[in-house]
Amino acid sequence: MGIIDLNADVGESFGNMTSGLDNEIVPFVTSVNIATGFHSGDPNWMHKTVKLAENSNVSIGAHPSYPDLMGFGRRDMSFEDWEIVNLIKYQVGALLQFTRDKKIQHVKPHGALYNKASRDEKEARAVVQAIKEIDSEIIHVVLSGSIWEEVAKESGVRIAREAFADRAITSDGKLVSRNVKGSVITQEEEIVKRVIKLAKTGTMDSIDGDSVKISAETLCLHGDNKSSVGLASVIRKELERSGIQLSPMNTFVK
Repeated sequence: MGIIDLNADVGESFGNMTSGLDNEIVPFVTSVNIATGFHSGDPNWMHKTVKLAENSNVSIGAHPSYPDLMGFGRRDMSFEDWEIVNLIKYQVGALLQFTRDKKIQHVKPHGALYNKASRDEKEARAVVQAIKEIDSEIIHVVLSGSIWEEVAKESGVRIAREAFADRAITSDGKLVSRNVKGSVITQEEEIVKRVIKLAKTGTMDSIDGDSVKISAETLCLHGDNKSSVGLASVIRKELERSGIQLSPMNTFVK
């Protein structure tokens, strides 16, 4: 692959509740996905997180969700296509107002909305339509190998295919449900090995041990605990040591 973007979900605090270690994780990534208020985040945290990213020269993306504060956006919800379009436009529009140039690099849906768009063509089309109507130059972050990726390609939009450093995949390239034991990988050595293999060969091992071809322009790192921050540091160091260039997705995604 030669070049890859590292992204992390940030700005997921709400009111007096602080969640995640944004200040610690941002120095190790090239792009961030900022919560837009529907699963977490609020105007004050959006403002603070945007400034953190801008001052750190890290590229900004929106992280819209189903309206599910109580479930942190992880519960499946059903909406009409036009409702999905409006939900995304509302959230992305809010984040844009906090940015210096009223521009963002990308949109990456959160949680259940992301998962549903990955497997449901109708949902994927609504998501793609919403982002395209906001700004045709915005990059669509989509799960690599998903129906969503195909829909985005057909729509002629800019896409960055995503893989996850610490999430197990099935033999057909899908994310293993969080309800399944082993779906979240916690051992640092294994995670680093997976990441380097992906960057060098474009493949990852599935939860069943099969080698799966994965094409990815961006890799998601989680930074909600101290061990995750340390892991992000190690991943960045090992990628650079392996000759992989780290750069925001907008520098190489066409």
